[in-house]
Amino acid sequence: MQTVSDFVLTRLSEWGIRRVFGYPGDGINGLIGAFGRTEAPLEFVQARHEEGAAFMACAHAKFTGQVGVCLATSGPGAIHLLNGLYDAKLDHQPVVALVGQQARSALGGDFQQEVDLVSLFKDVAHDFVQVAASAEQARHLVDRALRIALERRAVTCVIFPNDVQDLPAVAEPPRAHGMLHTGIGITSHASVPSEAALRNAADILNRGERVAMLVGAGALEAGAEVRAVAERLGAGVAKALLGKAVLPDNLPYVTGAIGQLGTQPSWQMMNECDTLLMVGTSFPYSEFLPEPGRARAVQIDRDGRKISLRYPVELGLVGEARGTLQALLPLLDAEMPPARKRWTEQVARMNERWQKTVTARAMDEGKRMNPQRPFLELSRQLPERTIVTCDSGSAANWYARDISLREGMMGSVSGGLATMGCAVPYAVAAKLAHPDRPVVALVGDGAMQMLGINELITIAHRWRDWADPRMVILVLNNGDLNLVTWEQRVMGGDPRFHDSQWLPEFQYAEYARMLGLEGIRIEKGDECAAAFERAFAADKPVLIEAVTDPEMPPIPPHVPFKQIKAYLQALRKEDASGRDALRATLSQWWAG
Repeated sequence: MQTVSDFVLTRLSEWGIRRVFGYPGDGINGLIGAFGRTEAPLEFVQARHEEGAAFMACAHAKFTGQVGVCLATSGPGAIHLLNGLYDAKLDHQPVVALVGQQARSALGGDFQQEVDLVSLFKDVAHDFVQVAASAEQARHLVDRALRIALERRAVTCVIFPNDVQDLPAVAEPPRAHGMLHTGIGITSHASVPSEAALRNAADILNRGERVAMLVGAGALEAGAEVRAVAERLGAGVAKALLGKAVLPDNLPYVTGAIGQLGTQPSWQMMNECDTLLMVGTSFPYSEFLPEPGRARAVQIDRDGRKISLRYPVELGLVGEARGTLQALLPLLDAEMPPARKRWTEQVARMNERWQKTVTARAMDEGKRMNPQRPFLELSRQLPERTIVTCDSGSAANWYARDISLREGMMGSVSGGLATMGCAVPYAVAAKLAHPDRPVVALVGDGAMQMLGINELITIAHRWRDWADPRMVILVLNNGDLNLVTWEQRVMGGDPRFHDSQWLPEFQYAEYARMLGLEGIRIEKGDECAAAFERAFAADKPVLIEAVTDPEMPPIPPHVPFKQIKAYLQALRKEDASGRDALRATLSQWWAG
């Protein structure tokens, strides 16, 4: 007899789902049992924690464009999913959560592990969260969860009471009143704005003499089109962190990241441009965009709700980035006027100066290794087609500024949620989706202690199945929750609070070796090159533990006087660490 659980797995497979990330529990015994007997090409990937499973589902969506699916038991398992699901929600990734629940007969009786799951998931999965109360519902609930996740680029959730999971399946509901007959068929979209709107946009852009572009995750599938439009307009291109892989960082007009983690050329370009074209981005920090009214602006986004959200644009084009840019390109002037040529040359000079600054800052060694040094060396040695994942924290600063992604590479972070703990689960999902590609995870020691060391066990368990075993996990071991320390100093004028900031000592490289992986510990900048050469030549995953200086400042491209004052005030309250931080800050400014 085929059960509801058997049907659910078969239906997922028919939708093209090939793996489900999760952790078992008695609330989903029916679904776990179905995995044990299914003949569908569907793999269950056991994470070490449900939060990690949700991160993996989000990363799967990011690195494949497909729906990510995660599975958790009732009560605590469901609760553990939430942070990873919010990561997917805020980064607009299609993820479906399948969650167990107590038997229908027990609901409302304060049964063990009974949680009001509809209320729990109503925010993170607000587009669709439903309980399966009968076998007949299974088909349309699975179909709608997947379709809505794809259409809305959202998180959806289906809750299966454990007794429903074992009911006899109803593959085809009866043709009767109250029954639904959903399907998997292809959806076709009209994804390009009208010709009149495109001509109006072209008119605005053609009049610009100093054009800047800002691209985000919504432009990841339109790299060639972004490049063609930028070169036609003579535009400089800044990238939101989720859009880092839209264009190679080595193009002369790509100014790199923008915002607190951004580059000086991006800041300067946004302050000097007269025209702004934004493509597929919800970059949140409007203070890093042109002053309102200083630049005419056009925005392209698939979601009309995002138009004029961060900057008051003159014209919004609602459509997919690739098709819209393809339609816009022939309407842009082919002849580049002298003013634009001068602007293009200016942007290239800014970039050239900045690259020298990045190198000089990375080579500026203090008492301990400069954390920028391993990132700079890693950037030089990244193999072709590498996928890079990065955690939240100070590592994200160096990923944004020091890592140069080339053509064909991919990379991602937790953008909207900026949560800790995502990089290693992201890397696992990336490697499972692309086992023939090198993968690199960039992690601070705080995030590594939070979730990363657990998912190293998953890596140790699975790496022998990969066509290319190359995976490198770079851990910055500075013993400090570093980004929060800098935020305390700069935002609040407070010194480092040791009880909250210092981390317990942990031997990361030794732990990796205990798991059967390779572990390398480096303490000096001149050890970085050999460490990465060894790591990328290894026949198994490698963890590189870089013992770095916690007082090396992540200097933003623009620091208001109020923050400088607060920073100096905080350092005066500290002991030797304050003096070291001030010395490092002055040295970094001099290097720049």
